[in-house]
Amino acid sequence: MGRLISLLILSFIIYISWPFISDTEELSSVEDFKTEFQSLKDNPELSSALEAVNNGLNQIIGQLNSTKEQLTPNGQTDFPKVQKPDLETPAEQTFSIHNIEIGEAKNEVENHLGNPQRVSVNEYGTQWHAYHEGFQNFIMVSYGKDNKVNGLYTNQDLIASRNGISFGSSKETVRAEFGEPLTKIIKGLTHLQLQQGRDYDVYQQGGSYITIFYDKHSNNSVTAIQLISEQLEQNKSGFYTKASEPLKEGLELQLFDLTNASRVNNGLSILKWDDRVRETARKHSKDMAENEYFNHTNLEGKSPFDRMAEDDIVFAVAGENLAYGQFSSIFAHEGLMNSLGHRENILKPEFELLGVGVAFGNKSQPYFTENFYTKRM
Repeated sequence: MGRLISLLILSFIIYISWPFISDTEELSSVEDFKTEFQSLKDNPELSSALEAVNNGLNQIIGQLNSTKEQLTPNGQTDFPKVQKPDLETPAEQTFSIHNIEIGEAKNEVENHLGNPQRVSVNEYGTQWHAYHEGFQNFIMVSYGKDNKVNGLYTNQDLIASRNGISFGSSKETVRAEFGEPLTKIIKGLTHLQLQQGRDYDVYQQGGSYITIFYDKHSNNSVTAIQLISEQLEQNKSGFYTKASEPLKEGLELQLFDLTNASRVNNGLSILKWDDRVRETARKHSKDMAENEYFNHTNLEGKSPFDRMAEDDIVFAVAGENLAYGQFSSIFAHEGLMNSLGHRENILKPEFELLGVGVAFGNKSQPYFTENFYTKRM
């Protein structure tokens, strides 16, 4: 009997610990366990032992739930606060991000940052290596064939410069320092005209194209920066990169990461990736691309919520963001953050899950769909 009670106690400990050690995909294993346990429970020899164990377990469950609520306010289940690095003035370039400059060797970067959290194909035909700690100190780095940095991006307070420009600097300060931004990028006989009324400035300086993004909801302050070497930019032949499956997945994952980096900036919980709603988002992006429209309501009159319900996604709260015409996830995300309704979705505390779907139009222009939701309990 003593061994059996010990086994029961161990089984209950595994049972209550299961949500912390198992994915939701393995929920059926829990149900099987509960079924087996119910058959044991019907044995009269065990009833008194089970009652005592159950009372003790209820107390433990209550303590665990109380502790969880204290440790995870507002659904925050993410990394503890990570210290920001001490930023140094760049040694050679105008700007550095996380004390990394264009031209730095990959082994030096990874000695400094460790291994990337994600590697994904980008619009330049290289790969973004995303480094972060729970989306804190978030930076994306591209490397050339020589294993030297040829691209950098961040939307967090990791920007240092030789002229005092940093995260939060005003647009006026930037333009006073650098002058009027470029209106086009010249590639041989091709002139790529930059959009008028844009929320970013592009400069060509020190062998790099510097794109400085502004947050128009925060007094047009610097909110992100992208640094691309001249050679990498010139190697990109057109405005849009030829569509491919690796690029589609890369753009999807990059937009997911950028969204979480922005949420962390604002003290919010990290969203979890959801494959099921990614398929819902992909189908809508594909529908828009193939039928050449851009709207939350599709040509059959179905809303985002109708489409999610059709895919058996049961939600308590949900939202959708769309972007079209931007050639990368970076430009799509920064545009969404400057659109109030889309920004509210990105920064909505109640959301817990996100899936991103990308499809390409007939000129390889990407359509982006973000579907946010929280499961209905």
